[in-house]
Amino acid sequence: MNFAPRRLLPCLLGCCLLLPLVAQAQWQWIDKSGKPVFSDTAPPPDIPEKSILRRGNTPPPRSNPGVVNLAPGADDKAQGSGTSSAAAPAPETKPPVDKGLDEKVKKAEAEEKAKKAAEEQKIAQARAENCSRARQAKATYDSGIRVARLNAQGEREIIDDNTRAQETKRLQSVIDSDCR
Repeated sequence: MNFAPRRLLPCLLGCCLLLPLVAQAQWQWIDKSGKPVFSDTAPPPDIPEKSILRRGNTPPPRSNPGVVNLAPGADDKAQGSGTSSAAAPAPETKPPVDKGLDEKVKKAEAEEKAKKAAEEQKIAQARAENCSRARQAKATYDSGIRVARLNAQGEREIIDDNTRAQETKRLQSVIDSDCR
């Protein structure tokens, strides 16, 4: 009964701390008067591309590819000659890349590589240790001396020839898999 308020308070506090993350502006641009504008909607069409500093997740199309752009005065020429000349399509411009984001991505990739390398090194070290132990145990079994182990009751029992052969076979398979 006492636990509900204790658990409710951290949950409410966590929700309150996460709320500003949801309400962040996604678009940023400089308006005609030179003031920065932050919004969750796209800028109006009269804002030039170079004034857009940050884009939202899905940028709306800024131009209609089906529209034919004619130079001033070309409209009369095109109608007079009977042919229409379309202006060459403008090359697509890439949105400005946030350098900080690029650096963070590279840093995250480097950390991931380092983590993977450390994990691989840890696995290699465990294999080397398993290999060493298996070779030692196999040498002991191959030497022919009596080998004893404890049973479930804690009593010492000598290993018979069948168990010795099975254990030697198992150790050889460990050596084959881990000692490369």
